[in-house]
Amino acid sequence: MKRITLLQLDTHFPRIPGDVGSFDTFKCELEIIRVPNATVKQVVSADPNQIDLDPFFDAINKATGDLITTSCGFLSPFQNELDEVCDVPFISSSLRQLEHLKNIYKPPELQIITFDAAKLGPTHLPIGCEAFNKSVCGLNSDTHLKSIIENNISHIDISKATADICAVVRANKKKSTKGILLECTNLPPYKIDIRRISDVPIYDILTAIEKELPDSVHPYFL
Repeated sequence: MKRITLLQLDTHFPRIPGDVGSFDTFKCELEIIRVPNATVKQVVSADPNQIDLDPFFDAINKATGDLITTSCGFLSPFQNELDEVCDVPFISSSLRQLEHLKNIYKPPELQIITFDAAKLGPTHLPIGCEAFNKSVCGLNSDTHLKSIIENNISHIDISKATADICAVVRANKKKSTKGILLECTNLPPYKIDIRRISDVPIYDILTAIEKELPDSVHPYFL
């Protein structure tokens, strides 16, 4: 059976079905390797250079999956660096999909939803995709979902979290919007609700995984 290895940040908040860290999301095996001291506060940063990659290299050395990915889109700048030490396909972030999405969408046509829009900048985007920085919007600072993730809280109110993400989609929906890209790997569980507001193609870490390792994600979550 196929196996995916997830390099998960050092967090313990709930990973509900549809989340990249939930076993229920996948048709194949999921190996989770928690990366010590890689907290949300450390990795979700406007300055990627301050992230300590050594624990990620150590985790990759332990990985046994047919594909390796991460639980945080803010690791996008390190795609090449981490991929070099992998002997299987590696996906650092859903943002890497911009390398081909830029051939389909212009920046005003793609809505990029991130965990923290104040910290996600051009340095997190693939080379040649910097113009899409204008497409970025994020969770409001006082939302339930952001608090759960940021403070590593062990209980989540799914109805409140759904309302949080739907509010972001509504507030940033434009007539020009033709696609949505979710940076945050904790947002895919809410795609059904997002589609009720904006019926356009949605790209996320799961679509990136499915493209690289077909028939690995339950279709319900794609």
